[in-house]
Amino acid sequence: MTNDPIERAIGRFGWYQTWILILITLGRFPAEFQLTNVVFILPNVEYTCLDDPSNNATNICPCENPVYDKSTIVDSVTTTWNLICERGTLASFAQSVLQAGILAGSLIYGHISDRHGRKTAVVLALFLEAVSVIVSAVVPQFWMFIASRFFIGVSLGGTMLCCYVHLIELSGTSFVPYIIGLIEVSYMSGYLFLPMIAYFVREWRHLQLITSIPWIITISFYWLLPESPRWLITVGQNEEAIRVLTFIAKKNKLPTENIASIVNKIDRDSINETQYRGSYLDLFKTPKIRLYTIITAVVWFCTSHTFFGVNQYIGRLPGDLYLNVILSAAALAPGLIICVIGALYFKRKAAVIFSFAVTGLALLVFIFIPSDMTGANLTLAIVSQISAYNAFVQVYLNCSEVFPTVIRNSALGFASVFARVGGFIAPFVVNIGIEWVSILVFSSLALVAAILSCFLPETKNIVLLNTISQREEKKSKSIEIEPEFD
Repeated sequence: MTNDPIERAIGRFGWYQTWILILITLGRFPAEFQLTNVVFILPNVEYTCLDDPSNNATNICPCENPVYDKSTIVDSVTTTWNLICERGTLASFAQSVLQAGILAGSLIYGHISDRHGRKTAVVLALFLEAVSVIVSAVVPQFWMFIASRFFIGVSLGGTMLCCYVHLIELSGTSFVPYIIGLIEVSYMSGYLFLPMIAYFVREWRHLQLITSIPWIITISFYWLLPESPRWLITVGQNEEAIRVLTFIAKKNKLPTENIASIVNKIDRDSINETQYRGSYLDLFKTPKIRLYTIITAVVWFCTSHTFFGVNQYIGRLPGDLYLNVILSAAALAPGLIICVIGALYFKRKAAVIFSFAVTGLALLVFIFIPSDMTGANLTLAIVSQISAYNAFVQVYLNCSEVFPTVIRNSALGFASVFARVGGFIAPFVVNIGIEWVSILVFSSLALVAAILSCFLPETKNIVLLNTISQREEKKSKSIEIEPEFD
């Protein structure tokens, strides 16, 4: 028998949780498209300069009268506002501002989620994501596009953070390793579908509209999603928690007579901290939480910087743009299976360290491969992307297990701030102009993250903690469980 009381009440992951997973997976598509569409809406472009009629040179600067090559992409943000030559840094800024928005969104939605509930934060993030993308498609000025891109990032930060925590808290502890794979189905699907859509829709405004308008319907999720019972208990709303747990148990065809006693026991076990709503300050008040917060923040910085840096290179590799992106997306599927296997059968720290090490070493080898070896370059880029992606998935899981319910979203939000700083810097590192220097930076940070991960606690087979005092205790046998997989 599991020691997780919530799992005993509603099961590991029944039909009702599966329904919630389907809703969240579908609702997240606009966010996933925005994470990967930079190669289609802000690509590097080829052009012929007509400044000198006697010499139609290609890709030279300065150039006041460019004629763009439209054989691959008919119209992009780059061509709409001539983001070439001295305006080229604006293209990097347009990419990076999304990360700045995600940074702000992680803080804002982390606070909303811990203070006002998981459901409110999830629905708000999903709906405003679709709205922000629609606005970005119709704005007439570049500065307006930048502003809308920032707000896309704000909602994206909330989507990435809150959907994950919501699903984790609706699941039984023994099912958590599977969640890290299931929650990423939306990302992989969006990554795979986007180049297929972009192949037929080659104007960036139309692409933005097609990948956002249908998702306005996510506002209806407010009446379809339940509140997290774990959150309800931590803020003292026991009656509502009993109601939600009873509803879910009935949907999963499980008994409901013991649910009230289960909730009351959880409440008694954490009586000193019930009805306490966490904040970012709580991440620094106690020694263990403070140490884990700092380490996690740096690890997330390194992870995001490397992952988004490698993603930029996928779009720049020789060969067909759409095929390269489809191949890199398809390659994530077996990588994610490996990630789930690692979560099931290996220690958390070992899996995270291994992913970072593979990323760093693959990128080091990439430096020494001649540029004309297209297949080898693409293979190494995809290997490093898969391992960096797996590391990203794994640090989400590790962070959600290290920090207790009362500050879980705040901890993820704070760490995500540093992830977005890393993602913000990545395009500028890519555009340094010396490829081996850029790759060396990404490789080094992946290896730094591997080293720092050694200092985080092992969390495999540990019931999700509810209170800060539980984490600060040196040992607590009452929260340890044996692995249980049906």
